Amino acid sequence: MAIYAIGDLHLSLGTDKPMDVFGGSWDNYVMKIKDGFSFLNEDDICVICGDITWAMSLENSLSDFKFIDALPGKKIILKGNHDYWWSTASKTAAFFLKNGIQTIEILNNNCYFADNIAICGTRGWFYEEDTDRARETHTTPEVTAGHDKKIMDRELLRLSASLKAADAQPAAEKICFLHYPPVFKNYICRDIIDIMKNNGVKSCWYGHIHGQGHRYAVTGEYDGITYHMVSADFVKFTPVKVK
Repeated sequence: MAIYAIGDLHLSLGTDKPMDVFGGSWDNYVMKIKDGFSFLNEDDICVICGDITWAMSLENSLSDFKFIDALPGKKIILKGNHDYWWSTASKTAAFFLKNGIQTIEILNNNCYFADNIAICGTRGWFYEEDTDRARETHTTPEVTAGHDKKIMDRELLRLSASLKAADAQPAAEKICFLHYPPVFKNYICRDIIDIMKNNGVKSCWYGHIHGQGHRYAVTGEYDGITYHMVSADFVKFTPVKVK
């Protein structure tokens, strides 16, 4: 068994918003994703770090989740900023059960153990301070009010809950998976970094960053934690081995 990670599949099989319109590396990206997963074994785990599907509701996401379910291995998913379909974990689990989706689990206020590894994480949060930053990260500029303290505090609680759940196996190594990067260009999210450090996290995997933003992504050690950026277009639509 091995653990892999990838982010930002941006699937659109049930709605009309394919990433192929961006051209370049996104051309024929659905087939690239399928090929990228093809070397995984059925007992492997792949964490998908958010921005899974453009669907606006669970019902419209079915084609995308059927596609993911058919890929090799077990998939653990967390929320991204474009996952508008996201409901509650219980409703999503019920939707998966109803539609025969058997290989996808939800990372939300919890953790998963794989041998001596604790898979922890949450969406995180990120302040798009200006339109240039938004363009670099391939997101839509949002007003500052949308990035308020209440949302950040909620994400901090979710991250803390996930890491606390890992204490059920004290010997397990905690690995953190986020959608938003805690460090990007001149941006540092001290609150998230401190929670990871206080819980002994040494490795953090994230997505969100696309296009020109790749040049500013932090890959490597920062303040005692090693960061890995796994946005699909950055890793050539192929999951990256974590452990």
